[in-house]
Amino acid sequence: MEYRDGEALECIDCGATHEPGGNMLVCVKCGGLLEVAYPRSVFRSVSFNGRGVWRYRSLLPKVERIVTLSEGDTPLVKAERLGKYLGLKNLYVKFEGANPTGSFKDRGMTVAVSIALKFNAKSVACASTGNTSASMSAYAARAGLRSLVFLPDGYVAPGKLLQAVAHGATIVRVRGNFDDALKTLLMHREELGVYVLNSVNPYRIEGQKTIAFEIWESLKSVPDFTVYPVGNAANISSGWKGFKELVEAGLAESKPRMIGVQAEGAAPIVKACLQNRETIEPVEKPETVATAIRIGKPLSWKKALRAIRDSRGTAVAVSDREILKAQVDLARMEGLFAEPAGAASVAGLEKLSKEGFFKGDETVVAVVTGHGLKDPSINIEPYAELVIHPGENPAEALRKLS
Repeated sequence: MEYRDGEALECIDCGATHEPGGNMLVCVKCGGLLEVAYPRSVFRSVSFNGRGVWRYRSLLPKVERIVTLSEGDTPLVKAERLGKYLGLKNLYVKFEGANPTGSFKDRGMTVAVSIALKFNAKSVACASTGNTSASMSAYAARAGLRSLVFLPDGYVAPGKLLQAVAHGATIVRVRGNFDDALKTLLMHREELGVYVLNSVNPYRIEGQKTIAFEIWESLKSVPDFTVYPVGNAANISSGWKGFKELVEAGLAESKPRMIGVQAEGAAPIVKACLQNRETIEPVEKPETVATAIRIGKPLSWKKALRAIRDSRGTAVAVSDREILKAQVDLARMEGLFAEPAGAASVAGLEKLSKEGFFKGDETVVAVVTGHGLKDPSINIEPYAELVIHPGENPAEALRKLS
């Protein structure tokens, strides 16, 4: 069934379709998550023009006003040194830290905030571990909307909190973790009069799927594997949706195998995959240094499980030590500084490579989701430091240091 502008919101569980609207977040029949479905005619007339996320507007929801900060069009870097270290001849890093607010969230927010204006919203809100709040508040400010951010008190990196404050968001601290913050927001969204922009909002996914489009265009083909850090699980889900739509539009002939990476202290999706279960067991007290993926009950877990299984992919859990090592490896071998959660995809690659998962000649893309300056409190060790006095020969002091 087609609705306004030809788009419908389709339940991933029961298949029911709904008219898009500002209060439509989940299926009214079964409570399942929704995703934007397009009529077949859309895939017969795909054309890409311009730059960034809105280059792909023929495969995005129709909006009346685009709220943009020139997001997207991020670097796809061939990681020669890191690839050699891992035994991968064709390793690429999609560096989403180059987006305007420093993370991949900007892709979803440009679409979701544009949709908020279409639905005549006056206020937007999200629960966040940091990146979502930073991005939403920036795009809300750009659109002239009020923004409310529900944060798990004490669990947000200072760089991300500073961004939300700078953009004028109202900060609501919730005593608990991310899951508690999201539950509080969803329970009270109607009386607050806000349009929720967490990944339960299907329009967020539409913007985030453009990572897949850019990877395909840059490589002029689809990679064999695409690796995503997994927190609330919308990003790997959106990537899979994007690759599927490329095939449906006749632009690509295949889809990559999807690899999801979680921190060991917050790995319900990995456990479900490895145990071949159809549901996840939430982690009540998730813990990891990678704050952006410190989520024990991912909202989009069902979508993520389907993406991994339908693509014949896999999921892997990595320790905090492995995450911090990958952060340093990526920075020192390739000059790309990622926050810990962003480096989790590289940590997963390192672990799988050691286990012999890859043959070595496959094309592999690691999606690095956020810039390292997002979380300046992380201690990077070891590092070399040279202290000299005025007049002292630095070359001689450096030899002594060595």
